[in-house]
Amino acid sequence: MSNPFDFLAPLVELETTISELENRSVNSQLDVSREVRSLRDKLVQETRRLFASLTPWQRVQLSRHPQRPQTTDYIDHMVEDFVPLAGDRAFGDDEAIICGLGTIGDHRCLVVGQQKGKDVHERRRCNFGMPHPEGYRKAMSKMRLAEKFGLSVVCLVNTPGAFPGVDAEERGQSIAIAENIRDMAMLRTPIVIAVIGEGGSGGALGIGIGDRMLMLENSYFSVISPEGCAAILWKDGNKKDLAAERLSLTAGPLKKFGIVDEIIEEPAGGAHRQPVATAHLMRDAVTRQLVELKKLSTEALLDARYQKYRAIGQVVEAAAV
Repeated sequence: MSNPFDFLAPLVELETTISELENRSVNSQLDVSREVRSLRDKLVQETRRLFASLTPWQRVQLSRHPQRPQTTDYIDHMVEDFVPLAGDRAFGDDEAIICGLGTIGDHRCLVVGQQKGKDVHERRRCNFGMPHPEGYRKAMSKMRLAEKFGLSVVCLVNTPGAFPGVDAEERGQSIAIAENIRDMAMLRTPIVIAVIGEGGSGGALGIGIGDRMLMLENSYFSVISPEGCAAILWKDGNKKDLAAERLSLTAGPLKKFGIVDEIIEEPAGGAHRQPVATAHLMRDAVTRQLVELKKLSTEALLDARYQKYRAIGQVVEAAAV
């Protein structure tokens, strides 16, 4: 089977060589510091070269990297005094969506984030990051609580999509997502959205409406996955790389379209290699946006939010010749 991260092979080979040299130096007491230093310089240069030329599909693959930091990692490294909140007060608690109160910088916030899970057992509990309707209802009920007490809302998006199973549809999946989109648009408190990995379709939109959208550079936000798009348009899932390019689903094009407000550059080698540094960059970006949003009155905040979404996808007609 092909490795989806084959494009990272040159970096892995250099790291392996460096590790072997260092181990050999310890065991034989040989001085290989010059060789190691040269290889580390080469590793830095190769990392910059490789990540500067990533294709949209390669960025999609990085967004799915099994070691990429998830919501719990960001909570651990950028949220202080986190207190989890559970349950939708109707059906149950969906572990695919985490909610809780905490402090980011100097800001008391409600944090809402999608969790995929890190091992087999957690992934099963979190349904591989695909929320059920009770997850979206839980998120919305906690956001209303934040509104009541004047707390800002920070949402971390990372899902391949909402769970499409029969049981989820029977419990009102589409209605839950639609109601979240409607109610988040009118929530009378600052909302910052951050795409930390996958931003798949309605599953992302269910917690993805707000005043500012941040996006890590190796993440994506799209109406459909590249594989799904390729299967529909070309009846060939192998054209997923072409689909990723045509969908314009990465941070750069989305910022040009006015959907994304800020792109957060990841540390060298990607977020999966430096999760703590990535969390600190995210904390600084979120704090910066909250400072700006809190300068606005509630009415100005809501009006700016309305205008932001009204402008997305706006049709401009050319003047008649």
